[in-house]
Amino acid sequence: MLDQLYRQLVMDHAKHRRNHRELKEEGTSYLSYKNPTCGDVMTLYWKMSPDHIIEEVSFIGEGCSISMASCSMMTELIKGKKLEEVKKQKEGMEELIKKGRHPERVDLGDALALEGVHKLKARHNCALMGWQALGMVIQEYEKKNEMVI
Repeated sequence: MLDQLYRQLVMDHAKHRRNHRELKEEGTSYLSYKNPTCGDVMTLYWKMSPDHIIEEVSFIGEGCSISMASCSMMTELIKGKKLEEVKKQKEGMEELIKKGRHPERVDLGDALALEGVHKLKARHNCALMGWQALGMVIQEYEKKNEMVI
């Protein structure tokens, strides 16, 4: 029953993508990313506040249900959060997908519905595509601002 509920949640995010649009407002940055294993693509847009809070986030892209649902879930989850918390969420998502373990003290929200992807090794990059792009964003932000989060 829970698997069916999770499947419905994933399909809802895939069909009705949240934050699926370009951001064109001043101060917006973006990063394009391609899944190295299947060719799914996405562009992640974000606007960061001076105190390291993701004020706005969105994405555009095309890909499988898992990758698009995961991107949708991620943008909902990280919007309005401090970069320090977002980094923990990214690491928690990687732990969930790669190791099949629920991360301690990390809120993954709807993204927990992707837990079953752990069993499908060939789909790990699908579930992590947006999160991998986010990791690159965090790394670049730390480098640019000479900080470690």
